[in-house]
Amino acid sequence: MSDPSRPRAPKIIAIANQKGGVGKTTTTINLGAALAEKGLRILVVDLDPQGNSSTGLGIEPDDRQYTTYELLLDDVALEDAILSTDQENLHLIPATVDLSSADIELVSNEKRSFLLRDALRQTDIDQFGFDYVLIDCPPSLNLLTVNAMVAAHSVLVPLQSEFFALEGLSQLMLTVREIRQSANPDLRIEGVLLTMYDARNNLSRQVEDDARDNLGDLVFSTVIPRNVRVSEAPSYAMSVLSYDSQSKGAAAYRELADELLRKDARLAA
Repeated sequence: MSDPSRPRAPKIIAIANQKGGVGKTTTTINLGAALAEKGLRILVVDLDPQGNSSTGLGIEPDDRQYTTYELLLDDVALEDAILSTDQENLHLIPATVDLSSADIELVSNEKRSFLLRDALRQTDIDQFGFDYVLIDCPPSLNLLTVNAMVAAHSVLVPLQSEFFALEGLSQLMLTVREIRQSANPDLRIEGVLLTMYDARNNLSRQVEDDARDNLGDLVFSTVIPRNVRVSEAPSYAMSVLSYDSQSKGAAAYRELADELLRKDARLAA
């Protein structure tokens, strides 16, 4: 039961797909940046041992004293793990390679699937006034991804506009269904986002048609184009909105943020 005296808690979105290279981290960083640009307060939670969201938001490894590893396994306070980034309104809980051992260490913990939920859904998070928490998941359906889905209100699925794109999506949907039945009954699919889309390419259009035919309104109207500026931005530790604000990639992520906000009944109220 929700606490009526509690300020509006942030909406938690897990950005997940067990396939690598589909745009999870890119979407996490740039959607977060687009929402922050609108004045919303955003927390990115880097749950991938590669730590690419942390690097892409300009947080050097030496500055990652407390990470998602400590948050999950060492009971570090939320306020100690949250870092500011160079973009106003955009904050981060970073990750390091230490997180790669978390799966093994979590196995013996009775609350192994609920540790991230316990950290992010506590009232301690209210003091930061976050509107959204975006969780960048690893490219597998392991215990880290399960933690993200148990903690989240919804799952956003980036889908690369290439051959075999829809393969594996059924397994992800099955995992969401299992978590809904066992640990998080309110979990839903936020939407499926087509990434690396090339309108000149018949294959991209075919993948889009297949996705919309099979998934209907679950597929975002916004598509993220294959754009060199989107690819270049992480090497400068910037979002594409900061790197090239006028690029097609930046425009697409702003459009995605608008679409997400239009769908959000909390903010429409």
